[in-house]
Formats: sequence, structure tokens, C-alpha cells
Amino acid sequence: MEGKKQDLARVHEANLKVLKEIDRICRKHHIQYMLDSGTLLGAVRHKGFIPWDDDADVAFTRPNFERFMDVAQAELPEGMSLLRPEDFRSGRAFYDFTPRIIYEHSRVHRDSEEMRFYEGKLNHIWVDLFILDRLPDKDWQAEWTRLLQKIIYGMAMAHRYKLDFAKYSLPDKLRVGALAAVGHLAPMRLLFQLQRRVSVKDQDKKTARWYYSNYQPDYLYVTTEGSWCEEVAELPFEDTHFMVPAGYDPMLLILYGEYMWYPPEEKQRPSHSTIEIEVFESGADGV
Repeated sequence: MEGKKQDLARVHEANLKVLKEIDRICRKHHIQYMLDSGTLLGAVRHKGFIPWDDDADVAFTRPNFERFMDVAQAELPEGMSLLRPEDFRSGRAFYDFTPRIIYEHSRVHRDSEEMRFYEGKLNHIWVDLFILDRLPDKDWQAEWTRLLQKIIYGMAMAHRYKLDFAKYSLPDKLRVGALAAVGHLAPMRLLFQLQRRVSVKDQDKKTARWYYSNYQPDYLYVTTEGSWCEEVAELPFEDTHFMVPAGYDPMLLILYGEYMWYPPEEKQRPSHSTIEIEVFESGADGV
């Protein structure tokens, strides 16, 4: 267990480097970002990383995300790169709709057919970039928006390395199987375009709510009030300060419930790797 703690210390160090670069770029270009999910929880509960967590998450409202994407690749230092969802196999493969900042001098999975299918681009430490888009005010329109996102995601799963039906209930197997069957008929490039169109269709409206348009389907229920995410605050994080949503308390309550409580000890373990994560010195990644 002590060895694993030491490994995670290096993982946290690498993730912190990426977060600091995102922060530097955003402050330079007057862009608002927000720590998100477990990283936001870590900021509030631990004033840094959750000790057993092995990834990091950042979110942007759509206007801030677009500005960040315009400058990120040119601003990132050697050893870090921007990975877009459409960057796998020339836009013909699907993993999810989440852009990432990759820490290149690392390895988180054993070599496998799946890693080769994704051209090795997923075999690194990364920081997820989530996007908040405006949600229609009428409930039926909001549900229709979420449903469209779920349909597109299900169709896109046809373009994954492999579908693992073992984790689904029977009704979900039928739904996912049907959507994937239709998805085989649609080029992945078209599905990327459709997902973006659904995401931005209400961006010019002053709606009261936002949602995470590139979360996985089972988290699309997460909805925020404008006052929670349109402004940011700052919280201490490790040896620095990072931006967080002004309404981080209600957002964390939606995601985690009583978030200041610790999970059972058996759940206090990394969840995003298949090996003990390796972090290399610059230029010595061995991959």
C-alpha cells in the first residue's frame, strides 16, 4: 500500500503540473475555468487532491471553453498536448466526447489491443475538460435535449473499440444494442457534428440553467443554476489556488450528496488505471 501511495504522489504531481498550465493559460487570456467533479471535491474537502484519486477534472462554460481551445495547443509546454475527441483514427473512432490535456511522459495501462486501437493516445495521465452548455428553461425541452445527447452517445458507441454489454441491465442492453446498430450506419464525423449542434443550440438564449453536455449519459442529469457556474471563486489547492464555481456547494451536493463524508475504506482506491501508474522524466517515457 505504501508503494501505491508513493505512485499516486507522482501522479498528483503530474496532474498538478497540468492544472497549473491550464490555470496559467486561462489567466493570461482572461478565461474562466472551474475545477470539477473529484478535483473540486478535493479542493473543498482536502485543499488538494483526494488522496486516493488518480485523475483531474476541469470545466468551462461554452464561451470560455471555445476561447481556451483557440489558444491551448499553442500555449501548452513540451510534454503536454491537447487531445480532442475527434483525434482518434482520423475522426473515425469514438471513446467519448471529452477533450483532454495529456501528460505525455506517463503510462496508465498495459499495452493491449484496445490501447493500440486508440493509437496509444489514451495511455497517459490526463485532465478532462468538461463543457457546460445552456439548458432550455421548459422542462420538456430540457429532457428532449438530454435525450438527444443520449441517443447520439449510444450511436457513437458503435465506433468504440468494443462494446461491453456485461455491465448493462437487460433493458439497457436492448437500448444500447439498438442505438449502436443504427450508429454503424452513421459516420463518426457526422455524429461529432450532431453532438456539437445539440450542445450549442441554445447558446444564444439567456436560459437560467446549464448542463454538462459532454458528461457520460448517466451523469447528464447534473444541472446547475447560472449563478453557480457563470462566476468563479478561488480555493487553495496543494501549493497554489485554483478557480472553482461560485456555487460549488450545491454542485457538489448534486454530484456526491453529503460530500464531506469519506467513502468506506474499500472504495478509497484509484479507478482509472490497469497498472500502477508510471510517470517518467521528460524525454524518457520509454513508449
